[in-house]
Amino acid sequence: MLSIPTRKRTAPTQLLQLAKAEAHNILMNTRGVDFVMICSSDGFELGTVSHKNHHNTTKLAAVSSSILAMVTAFLKEIQLTGCNNITLDADNGKAILTAIPAVHYPMVMVTLSNKEVLLGQLLYSLKKASQTIAEADGE
Repeated sequence: MLSIPTRKRTAPTQLLQLAKAEAHNILMNTRGVDFVMICSSDGFELGTVSHKNHHNTTKLAAVSSSILAMVTAFLKEIQLTGCNNITLDADNGKAILTAIPAVHYPMVMVTLSNKEVLLGQLLYSLKKASQTIAEADGE
């Protein structure tokens, strides 16, 4: 869900290593993905894997968290539940914000890709990664 409570800015090392490994798997196994970042739900960068150099990851993490907060408020207003990601489709690529609803350390995964990415494959990979990370946090 996009309704993510704010917790500590960082997570235990093991959880962060798992999240980074999941991000790396997405980057390496989904053609067209250029960048994956794990952020805390309050907008701090926790880890990044990338084929391309994105210089202002701090700002990207903060803006991503803010977008999720605005969408959460919007969803409450229109009484929708169960939304797990936001897909932004631009002329030159896609950006997907995925909520990681971990019980103790909720996070956001920011994924940037080119326009030729197989969206279904990417969304499936993001859902699996989000579930794996969330389940590891509950252990």
